[in-house]
Amino acid sequence: MVTPATPLSGQRILALDALRGIAVIGIVGMNAHAFALPGPAYYNPVAYGGDSAGDYWVWLASVIFIEDKFRTLFAMLFGAGCLILLEKGGAPDRIGPWRAHYARMLVLFAIGLVHATVFASNDVLRAYALAGLALPLLAGLSARGLIAVAIGLITVHFGLGLVAFGGAVIDFHVGRMTSDAMLFVERNFGSDPAQLAALLEQGREGLADRIVRRGAAIPAQLTTLVASLPLNLAAITLGMGLWKAGMLKGEWRTFRLQRLAGVCALMALPGLLGLAAWQVAQGFPAALAGAAALVLSAPFDTLLGVAYAALAMAFLGADNPVTRTLAAVGRMSLTNYLMTSVILSAVFAAWGLGLFGEVSRWQAFALGLVPVAAMLLWSPPWVARAGQGPFERLWRAGAKVLS
Repeated sequence: MVTPATPLSGQRILALDALRGIAVIGIVGMNAHAFALPGPAYYNPVAYGGDSAGDYWVWLASVIFIEDKFRTLFAMLFGAGCLILLEKGGAPDRIGPWRAHYARMLVLFAIGLVHATVFASNDVLRAYALAGLALPLLAGLSARGLIAVAIGLITVHFGLGLVAFGGAVIDFHVGRMTSDAMLFVERNFGSDPAQLAALLEQGREGLADRIVRRGAAIPAQLTTLVASLPLNLAAITLGMGLWKAGMLKGEWRTFRLQRLAGVCALMALPGLLGLAAWQVAQGFPAALAGAAALVLSAPFDTLLGVAYAALAMAFLGADNPVTRTLAAVGRMSLTNYLMTSVILSAVFAAWGLGLFGEVSRWQAFALGLVPVAAMLLWSPPWVARAGQGPFERLWRAGAKVLS
């Protein structure tokens, strides 16, 4: 029950880097499904690729322990990292830190835009960059103030989500199966045959065709990005608050970290299990699948993300091979996030092995272990030799030019 040693100014916090490594590894667990299966199957196991007991167990484990938990964790650490750089820049009323921060967000958005166009339609970097525009305005708040803002943003997301999905859920329960709301959720979260056929055809397009299609859709993507801002900004702000509170700095005692993890898990797991049981009992209707994944699970996902962060800070403070390996993965988190998409594209895209739509849910999850193994293998030697990943270097250099 000792307090981990707080690093001197300028030194990296090993546990924080390791936690970032865990976040980028955990994201692969759901990204594999996004690359391998048509969109509705990401949320709904009966939409496509979920015929065996193994597929349902993978779905259950994913919605309880993976889906949006590691995205939340990744966003929290993004917020903490931005705050660290803002604090290094000096007083919040100076223009220098603001200019440097906005330059970083602009470069990150550009990287995310290329990533989304060429590889991953579910790219999160664009959303982080847009949400990051608000961070200098929030950096002066106290830890409690930042956490309060995060709670408020989650509430906003929850309220807007209920407006968006409430009609479909009501229509499902009263039997209005042909309403506009029901048709919308069936296309996006259900097993509509025509929509699935179109998505399967789309997923097998060549690289040039994909770039043209995704490039033309960039203006339309902004609607989805804007809709995701409250939840992403909530996680980012929460990370800033936990940094200021000392938790992510490694200043909390192990017992305090364990207690926070236990409380958050006890609040999150019953809710997540209840949402999963509700979907199973109802036969995985599209209306519930969409509402549960994008709206109703959000508070519980956030709580479990905090629990993961607390556990990692409690047990990854010691300098050992496991922590050092995870820390190396974390120091290359941007590079590893992008290279994961390259590997998954090589496996599933038409310009690679072409396995899109050809595997089940559990097989997609198993193939996701390939990029995980790759980042665990290449990160330690690369960090030892170069100190940071190539895309971290590109991000830093581009921001320096702009600022």
